[in-house]
Amino acid sequence: MVFQEDRLLPWCTAEQNIAIAAPGTEAAFWMEQSGIADARQKLPDELSGGMRRRVAIARAIVNRPQVLLLDEPLGALDLKLRKDMQIELKRIQQQVGITFIYVTHDQEEALTMSDTIVVMDKGCIQQIGTPEDIYNEPKNAFVADFIGESNIIDGIMRTDGVVEIFNRRFQCLDKGFAKDEPVDVVIRPEDIDIVPVEQGQLTGTVTEVTFKGMHYDIIVDFKGFKWLIQTTDFSPVGARIGVKIDPDGFHIMKKSRYSGMFGDYSSYSSEYDELNEGPEEGIEDEE
Repeated sequence: MVFQEDRLLPWCTAEQNIAIAAPGTEAAFWMEQSGIADARQKLPDELSGGMRRRVAIARAIVNRPQVLLLDEPLGALDLKLRKDMQIELKRIQQQVGITFIYVTHDQEEALTMSDTIVVMDKGCIQQIGTPEDIYNEPKNAFVADFIGESNIIDGIMRTDGVVEIFNRRFQCLDKGFAKDEPVDVVIRPEDIDIVPVEQGQLTGTVTEVTFKGMHYDIIVDFKGFKWLIQTTDFSPVGARIGVKIDPDGFHIMKKSRYSGMFGDYSSYSSEYDELNEGPEEGIEDEE
């Protein structure tokens, strides 16, 4: 088991800490594989945080357990070092073929490190799946909020392939719901396209813009209902914009005990009962 704290013996060198678990050639081999051979004679307080992590991991795998539990092992590292160690851990896992059970509260780390993700809340499993399944097909609002940013909206599934939000109907790809069943609608920020107002399915006002390096995080107010949009296109605060969402940008979930609990940008607003000024490209309501 590897903890967030290194728990190395401070009076022992790196090599001695590893050799406690498996003396001899195995210790030397895993020092080489973990990239710490040059630090074998150093004490823990002479090592960087990343090197101490490597010693702790080498000590845990040196006797080749069938399963290794890692309890937020990178939590104490800075962001760049944590990302580097994620790649290193995946390389080691693939090399030794040991099953790693990796506990983390970091959503990006979970997506990066895992072949299979188990999302839990208060000891109860909410969903098991591949990173792609968990991200693209969350089962409830808790999973959608935990794995990635989400706009989670109250909706009604009018029929297969047609969902209604804000009194408007949109095409989607989801099927298998009861006619007129209340649902939670997830729209990921990166699935929303900014378009001219006259081309928008919905229109709103930009209230906040944050530059994130590779994209902008934009908060848009749709008459009291705020959405997060991630885009490479800059829109200044106060600008009126249109948005467009393709059918595959909607993910429909059944209502659950988590409905309405998550999403800073997705709380339902009764103020959106009226249609906004922009023309629609959704499905027109039936008369």
